[in-house]
Amino acid sequence: MKGYVKALTIPMVLALWALPRSARAQNTLAITSTAFAAGASIPVGYSCKSPKVESPPLAWKGVPADAKTLVLIVKDPDAPRGTFIHWVVYNLPASLGGVDAGVPLSGTLANGARQGVNSLGRVGYLGPCPPPGSPPHHYRFELSALDNALELNPGATVSEVESAAKGHVKATGELVGTFAR
Repeated sequence: MKGYVKALTIPMVLALWALPRSARAQNTLAITSTAFAAGASIPVGYSCKSPKVESPPLAWKGVPADAKTLVLIVKDPDAPRGTFIHWVVYNLPASLGGVDAGVPLSGTLANGARQGVNSLGRVGYLGPCPPPGSPPHHYRFELSALDNALELNPGATVSEVESAAKGHVKATGELVGTFAR
């Protein structure tokens, strides 16, 4: 039996090694916020209930040394009509350790990053705003480290960003916050 297991193990290891790096396990990024803990409620100031809604502060660690840029996408998979996109940011410099609260609503940021459109077709962050009385929604702040910059103009859709990033992801991480009205 030992010889049989050994005979199967070697080809399996070689087959896994032959897979492209993108098909093997990816590194994990740690993403946090000083505004809310993982799994906790997102404060009102970062939601549609605030008259001056702004994006929350975010920090991350674990960006691979060979990463060139980062992509940040915020999704609400609990939305009544399917996943709702709240924020799309791409070409963030990989050297950044995070973003401050209140990222401007402009297509191109001072650090060279670009913002795409949310599900309402607007550039920039759109705070959580689930239907009143619904159970808390889960807002997924998804961060990806890429080995290249995306050749996309400001205002790209989440589909365009995800498609352009395909095959270039070196590491991923996620922070989930909740919100209910």
